[in-house]
Amino acid sequence: MTPEEFRRHGHAVVDWIADYQSRVESFPVLSQVKPGTIRGSLAANPPAQGEPFDALLKDVECLILPGVTHWQSPNFFAYFPCNASGPGILGDLLSSGLGVQGMLWSTSPACTELETHVMDWLVAMLGLPAKFLSSNTGGGVIQDTASSAALCALLAGRERATNYTSNKKGCDGRLVAYASTQTHSSLQKAAMIAGIGVDNLRLIEVDQNLAMRPEALARQVEADRRAGLTPFFVCATVGTTSSNAMDPIATIGEVCRQHNLWLHVDAAMSGTAMLCPEFRHLQNGVELADSYNFNPHKWMFTNFDCNCFWVADRKALIQTLSILPEYLRNQATESGAVIDYRDWHIQLGRRFRSLKLWFVIRHYGVEGLQHHIRQHVQLAQQFAEWVRNDNLFELAAPAPLNLICFRHKTGDAANQMIMDRLNQSGDLFLTHTKLNGKLTLRLCVGQTNTQARHVEKAWKRIREEAERIAATA
Repeated sequence: MTPEEFRRHGHAVVDWIADYQSRVESFPVLSQVKPGTIRGSLAANPPAQGEPFDALLKDVECLILPGVTHWQSPNFFAYFPCNASGPGILGDLLSSGLGVQGMLWSTSPACTELETHVMDWLVAMLGLPAKFLSSNTGGGVIQDTASSAALCALLAGRERATNYTSNKKGCDGRLVAYASTQTHSSLQKAAMIAGIGVDNLRLIEVDQNLAMRPEALARQVEADRRAGLTPFFVCATVGTTSSNAMDPIATIGEVCRQHNLWLHVDAAMSGTAMLCPEFRHLQNGVELADSYNFNPHKWMFTNFDCNCFWVADRKALIQTLSILPEYLRNQATESGAVIDYRDWHIQLGRRFRSLKLWFVIRHYGVEGLQHHIRQHVQLAQQFAEWVRNDNLFELAAPAPLNLICFRHKTGDAANQMIMDRLNQSGDLFLTHTKLNGKLTLRLCVGQTNTQARHVEKAWKRIREEAERIAATA
């Protein structure tokens, strides 16, 4: 493809994306295709000769689009959001065009230094402790997802607890990590990958607000010590996946400090809210954390993938993950004056992800980002008020930010039926969880273009399905 052909086809792709964004509301939010439909529509064999680019774009429209669940629809209220925005998409396009592999500072200094700079910006933007700054003992790195961040934190905590010998000799079966019953399942996978073992990941009970009980954590740590085990790591959550529960970071942090445990704080979705000072009380105690992460690709309008991960002691992370074969040796690395981000995560290679994050922050500005976050929280709180005042529904958990957990009062069958009918209609997309053993509906307001009318329509449709169920009861 020549530069002129690229220019022409690139314009066509950008036009298609802009057109898609303008009509995304017209599509069923949840893809309506049956399993195998998309693959059955594709050519059985690859083409022997190259095809015209117009044919590729036509097939995206005709073959691929029917199988897309529209995460960028303003009627997407499922899971947590995974937002894109114009500046994020264009930053990602530039990253692809430059084609940088930023494993070392020397393989593209701008890739490393922009990332370090933007991660330092975010420390102040989120009200995080100064120890996470690159100019201090810590620093930040962009990971793909919070799952990878949690794994890196677990590995660093493991090595610190074993004086960096478990990388050489493996785990001895005595290391114990802790999370709550509501912590994201990625911690279980991390325990599997890190050689800790799921049986050595203790799930601590939660209180009536579904937050970890620090006193239960302390009791379990002490019991494990008496049993000859080695407690080493705790994951606390600012905004759990099921219910957006807020673990008491300060009290958990004191337990960790008393027992010399690595404290990782996972704020994957809710961390974005910390852009607004009025929400930062939800992570009080974060100054006690050894590591922290949040996902701009969830609620900060930075298209997937982009996880921001900080450590208070970068030497612990680097010593855990660094390997330097001869073919990666270079003068800049040997000088010790640069950061080589390959030492900060699992994979060697890395994309120029900081470009899209830089574009988003500069396009919106801090005040613009705060405006959208506050608007989303306000819309969610209005929805919660409608639920409180309705005789058919009830809130199932506290709603500190933009996630509302609610249910129909008649039980699981009605809630399942409401969700299935709504999702099959294509009008909106909801997902569920189980809280206190009961099927619970989740509505998360956080998609980039969601406005009041979309939340109002969602509530109207939910009420309509509930009334249909009542009429047939």
